Amino acid sequence: MRKMFSAVAILVMASLALAACGTAVPAPSVDTVTVKETVVVEVTSSAPVVVAPTGYGVTLKTVMERGNLVCGVNSQVPGFGYVGADGSFAGIDVDYCRALAAAIFGDATKVEFRPVTAAERFTALQSGEIDILSRNTTWSLVRDTELGGNFVHTTFYDGQGMMVPKDSGIKTLQDLAGGTICVQTGTTTELNLADVMASLGVAYTPAVFEDADSTFAAYSEGRCDAVTTDKSGLVSRRSVLTDPSAHEILDVTMSKEPLGPMVRHGDDQWFDIAQWTVFTMFSGEEFGITSANVDDIRANATAPEVRRMLGVEGDLGLKLGLTNDWAYNIIKLVGNYEEIYNRNLGPDTPTYIPRGYNSLYTDGGLLYSPPFR
Repeated sequence: MRKMFSAVAILVMASLALAACGTAVPAPSVDTVTVKETVVVEVTSSAPVVVAPTGYGVTLKTVMERGNLVCGVNSQVPGFGYVGADGSFAGIDVDYCRALAAAIFGDATKVEFRPVTAAERFTALQSGEIDILSRNTTWSLVRDTELGGNFVHTTFYDGQGMMVPKDSGIKTLQDLAGGTICVQTGTTTELNLADVMASLGVAYTPAVFEDADSTFAAYSEGRCDAVTTDKSGLVSRRSVLTDPSAHEILDVTMSKEPLGPMVRHGDDQWFDIAQWTVFTMFSGEEFGITSANVDDIRANATAPEVRRMLGVEGDLGLKLGLTNDWAYNIIKLVGNYEEIYNRNLGPDTPTYIPRGYNSLYTDGGLLYSPPFR
């Protein structure tokens, strides 16, 4: 009532002032004056609503209901994907599959290894025959956009090379002019070979084969003057030739070959799990956490990031749809990246490849993990 009186008083005074100036203004009636009171509304912000896209979570649900992971691998490249005399699978790509199984099930043995050739690997992934492809596969733009898949972070940085008999006198790619080169079909290797030789103006005859075994069998039988694939593949295949010392890898790098796992488009949860399994392997090495000391570190760690990663605090695992000890299980049951590398490609193996680019960023390499937070 007091607010209404004040408003009326102001209007009356204004009318009198105007009247004093010679302008007649009728006095307002109290009935016609409406006073509105300002109401302040406090709006509280809230977190954005995240709507999961179609397909989100389907792969993990399928894998868990089945009770094991189906991983597409190579079976013909020692050090990466290979079947030993006892029928067991080994290699850096194979151990990645075990690490993923450890993250999901807390059991690194819950994985079925499905050998796939270079020609059939992408179809096997697209069709759902395999849950993930971990088979020395090069990340490229066309593969990333046309094959219905997403590449997980690179697990091995490589480059294409050329191997020749040591007594051939061949020292450069130009020395292969007019020669025959063995190469596996359906690979970036075949395409790179054509590009590089064309750019050098070197004419050659490609001898094309379906898989690695037949490619290197032809080379070892002398049916071609040289054989080409990723340098890692040349090292691994040379190790199983009758006389490895009779062959040499030329000092030439013909391409960039970032190798890593691949998952289907459409399930970002599965992509995240696959991605952070790689990062766990990297971070385990960076933090000095091994399969031998992970229990002690987990019990006594004070560094917040290590505690989050190993599930001592926080709920990073739950955010992925896993248990909070998922990263602990990876390192405990399979190991960090250095352990996996040394087991398959280290100095005590027939397939030894110096770390080079595949070292941690702290050692001048390219391996680097985002933070666990």
